[in-house]
Amino acid sequence: MEVSQDLQTQQTIHGGDRYGAALHSSFTQEELLDFSANINPLGMPGSVQKAIRNSLSASLHYPDPFCRKLRVGIAEKENVGTEEILCGNGGADLIYRLVYALRPKQALVTAPAFAEYEEALRQVGARVHHYKLSESMELKEEFLESVTEDLELIFVCNPNNPTGLLTDRSLLQKLLDRAEDLGIWVCVDECFLDFVKEKEICTLTGFLSRYHHLVILKSFTKLYAMPGLRLGYVLSGNRELLGKMQQAGQPWSVSEPAMQAGMVALKETDYRERTITLVDREREFLLAGLGELGCKVWPGRANYLCFRMAGETQLYEKLLEHGILIRRCENYHNLTEQDYRIAVRTHEENEHLLQAIKEISANSL
Repeated sequence: MEVSQDLQTQQTIHGGDRYGAALHSSFTQEELLDFSANINPLGMPGSVQKAIRNSLSASLHYPDPFCRKLRVGIAEKENVGTEEILCGNGGADLIYRLVYALRPKQALVTAPAFAEYEEALRQVGARVHHYKLSESMELKEEFLESVTEDLELIFVCNPNNPTGLLTDRSLLQKLLDRAEDLGIWVCVDECFLDFVKEKEICTLTGFLSRYHHLVILKSFTKLYAMPGLRLGYVLSGNRELLGKMQQAGQPWSVSEPAMQAGMVALKETDYRERTITLVDREREFLLAGLGELGCKVWPGRANYLCFRMAGETQLYEKLLEHGILIRRCENYHNLTEQDYRIAVRTHEENEHLLQAIKEISANSL
């Protein structure tokens, strides 16, 4: 099937659009193998699925607008107070609530980074400054020189999306020290940190009481494979800010099924360990396989990899003909039309992807 010119030029800011991709493919959305969305390859835990089904009768009533029971569970998991937690309709909802609450005039984001930071900032008329990462895509100490007193908000993603690279906590502490001195808010997006084995020595949750301007973003979406439910939360020691964020959106932002799913997900004990074992092994398999195919791969630590396939600007369209959906990265600042992101999936699926890329590469010679 010939891929339309509209599809070739279309730029979407997110993965996971199986619906749109199926319109330009001979495969249905159910048949497409989706490497574009970074979801846990183990799928949604059975206990979470059961909780969703059991929540249907309770959905006859309005959900708790303050997510009281869910916040108790999150507080126990994160070792924070319930008053330091605000839940929302996924991580993206909370990004917008933060920006709407602060309405900064100038903000700083890295390039590349998750597109919703900039989109939310532009909706309030903020001037967005981009700190262009070097070819290694690592955030280094030179970044601190860009933290100037005219800024009001900084977004940092750790691990970064789309590269998956981690930033050392000592550097983030230096950033927080400087931002605190200048009165600049810092939002650290830790939505993918659950996939990092040494999460405990990377997270900034232990610094909430020290830094008045720190906001940490978390999500249930990726680890528990529940993007369709939309559930996330932020942590902050600043109750006034959380109050403003609460008022910046609708009162019932978290549905009853999402709340019930979240409470049960928090009780899963070995799910994360099994996930990390699988993801670590398969990420290395993909990294090696892409390298053998001549791709430049950034050594990410999350459940996805970002790579550059020199000379190949149509990999998305060609893989779609194989029934495989990946994420184009050309709309990220500081990335190109030769850059792509893929999720880490099961071994069989990962083998299928590599074989398809190998065939495409051979046909391009």
